[in-house]
Amino acid sequence: MSASVVQLTESKKHIQHTHRVFENQKKAFYDNPTPSLAERQENLNRLKQALLTYQDRLVEAIDRDFTCRSRDESLIAEVMPSIQGINYALKNLAGWMKPSRRHVSILFQPASNKVCYQPKGVVGVIVPWNYPLYLAVGPLVASLSAGNRTMIKMSEFTPHTSALFKELIEATFPEDLVSVINGEADVAADFSARPFDHMLFTGSTAVGKLVMRAASENLTPVTLELGGKSPAIVSADVPMEDAAQRIAFGKAFNAGQTCVAPDYVLCPADRTQAFVDEFRARFSEMYPSLRDNDDYTAIINERQYNRLQGYLEDARAKGAELVEINPANENMADGTHKIPLTLVLKTTPDMKLMQEEIFGPILPVVSYGKLEEAIQFINDRPRPLALYFFGYDRDQQNQVIDNTLSGGMCINDSLMHVAQDDLPFGGVGDSGMGHYHGKEGFLTFSHQRAIFAKQKFNSGKYVYPPYGTSFHKMVYKFFIR
Repeated sequence: MSASVVQLTESKKHIQHTHRVFENQKKAFYDNPTPSLAERQENLNRLKQALLTYQDRLVEAIDRDFTCRSRDESLIAEVMPSIQGINYALKNLAGWMKPSRRHVSILFQPASNKVCYQPKGVVGVIVPWNYPLYLAVGPLVASLSAGNRTMIKMSEFTPHTSALFKELIEATFPEDLVSVINGEADVAADFSARPFDHMLFTGSTAVGKLVMRAASENLTPVTLELGGKSPAIVSADVPMEDAAQRIAFGKAFNAGQTCVAPDYVLCPADRTQAFVDEFRARFSEMYPSLRDNDDYTAIINERQYNRLQGYLEDARAKGAELVEINPANENMADGTHKIPLTLVLKTTPDMKLMQEEIFGPILPVVSYGKLEEAIQFINDRPRPLALYFFGYDRDQQNQVIDNTLSGGMCINDSLMHVAQDDLPFGGVGDSGMGHYHGKEGFLTFSHQRAIFAKQKFNSGKYVYPPYGTSFHKMVYKFFIR
């Protein structure tokens, strides 16, 4: 039997399994449409204990999928924020669930207004390959907090992690509460076409459009966590060591395979060489070697490796200056999937790396004159998922905040806004729509049901027909002005 036939057979099994689980979760939701606070807390605690139990195996599985993924990066970026997100939800869930009292105009008194937060039903989550644990657990925490059933489609590019996470979930939850779906791209396409009550997708803008198109057939609301070209602005007077060190950390973490990694740097023209020198020094301190250094993560697979090499070749052919930072001068081109962090100078708009999200250890440096020019450069392009400004002048900070738009922003740091439990995370425009994390995650996966209530006395009868009475005229006089 050929490999293609085997894959087709396996895909059919995964799709049939997806359909069956979806129907079972729908039925389970109708049987218990409003789980209590205690039930939701129990589910979150069970997930937390499972993650603590499996954490070493999960870190090892992620390492195998990347061929080299720093254990500390997996703990810092996957395990720790997953646990902290659960802890934050457990601490605040009772308050989130309380109905919100709202004002009632004198026109409608006596009555009451409130907003109740009810589960939507069955939630679908599509997980990317770059942070396969955290980007599965984060949406799951929000969905469970809101009282939903959840189906999670893991990435086919992280087979070891996906299989282990499926094992973890099956050992922790009944299938009609949480279920993991694995399989290839055709399984993901079918998954996105299910009539979920809400769907969250994390991945590229191109695939996000396909997911949204499939969801539209069912009028399924979607949260799209996409990417884009997140800029980092270096101001004219920030200490260069401070900016270079923090940008180097954000770009080198997971070898740049992060949706909010700094995608390019906007640097004053007269400070470009200083940035290059400081960046090289700070990166070399963190990574004195690359090839056999477990701290420096590899590119996930051959396809992504070749894509990144293609960006470098295209830039070189179009006149760019490439500054490869390889502190130990190691040979990286004989089978390893590691790419030295490479600064790219003298870029032009027609270069692929200035048009596409890089998603790897390549960092273009674009020169500017005045801060207004850097702001205009950003505003002339699709709205990014993150924006970073490095400078201690408060007026300049506010100038960038007030005159740009991005999903999120850090001032004098990179990546760290994603780890703030009490901040919403999401994109805008081409970088996505909707938010989650913390309370915003609870709200995203809850139906905010408006309830107006009155009892026996009905003041509204005084404006019933026939119209034109003196009472109608008095109401219009006082309330239409």
